[in-house]
Amino acid sequence: MITIDGSIGEGGGQILRTALGLSLVTGKPFRIEKIRAGRRKPGLLRQHLTAVEAAIQVGQAKASGNIIGSQELLFEPGQVTPGEYHFSIGTAGSATLVLQTVLPSLLTVHKASKLIIEGGTHNPYAPPFDFLNAVFIPILNQMGVTVDMTLHRFGFYPAGGGKIEININPSARLDPIDLLERGCLVHVQAKALVARLSKEIALRELDVIKKELLCKEEDLEWVEVKDSSGPGNTVIIEVRSEKVTEAFVGFGELGKSAETVAREATDMVKKYLQSNVPVGKFLADQLLIPLALAKGGSFKTLAPSQHTMTNIEIIRLFLDTDIQVKQCDDQQFLVSVLS
Repeated sequence: MITIDGSIGEGGGQILRTALGLSLVTGKPFRIEKIRAGRRKPGLLRQHLTAVEAAIQVGQAKASGNIIGSQELLFEPGQVTPGEYHFSIGTAGSATLVLQTVLPSLLTVHKASKLIIEGGTHNPYAPPFDFLNAVFIPILNQMGVTVDMTLHRFGFYPAGGGKIEININPSARLDPIDLLERGCLVHVQAKALVARLSKEIALRELDVIKKELLCKEEDLEWVEVKDSSGPGNTVIIEVRSEKVTEAFVGFGELGKSAETVAREATDMVKKYLQSNVPVGKFLADQLLIPLALAKGGSFKTLAPSQHTMTNIEIIRLFLDTDIQVKQCDDQQFLVSVLS
């Protein structure tokens, strides 16, 4: 039985999600205490409980402590069963984070799976659909599996109501991958999404992006989202290079100007381009588990966040894999997974 202190490092929900995902993969039970102790509202919220329930279904598992507000959970996995699943969070809690929980266990099983997840798709506290679809999933598919995602309905925070579909064709094993350089810059394009808000917000955001990143007019697009349960605004800047695509996101919030939303995203783009690394800090988080399952691979990234370092600690509890982080220069860090 693995015992986990949920207050270590950044003390958030990623600790629980990584533990659930790797418990399903390895068959190792765990107990986690002080769940989300580092957050303003500790314990299980609706999206975390949905992730637990999803893991229970996919892994034929047993659990205790799986109630709203619980700060302790005992999880005992059974047999991972591929198939068709439908999970609904019921709030704007992130659908992509529920996916993050069960995806690792379905990548190397014997049969394909289909997931429908309802909840938030564009949430400032989680990777939005666009990031996973344009950045993470293509890399995952280079590792020997075939995963595709479809956005059926947008779900902006705080209303939620979104719906995504994920089809997973697994492989007996994942192939290691090395992302050590990004190659020449091919393209920078930006999209501003607005739902139940004035298009002027999107146009102001795109004007900032055009000036800050010297984008061409044809590389800028505003999208009116008509099927949203509530108002929302998200900016996505996609940076495509020869060997990798990255994306940087700004989220509109009440009281935050359109210009501020855009500059938050452009500042991240500039930092990424200046560093010459292929992997941004959010993608670094996403890559750790697939590389650990592949028992090999490496990537260069910016200074790892506390979120990333905490994730590495949890992975080490479940897998006999050495993950090393080495500073190469002032901006570049090399993350290596060794079996």
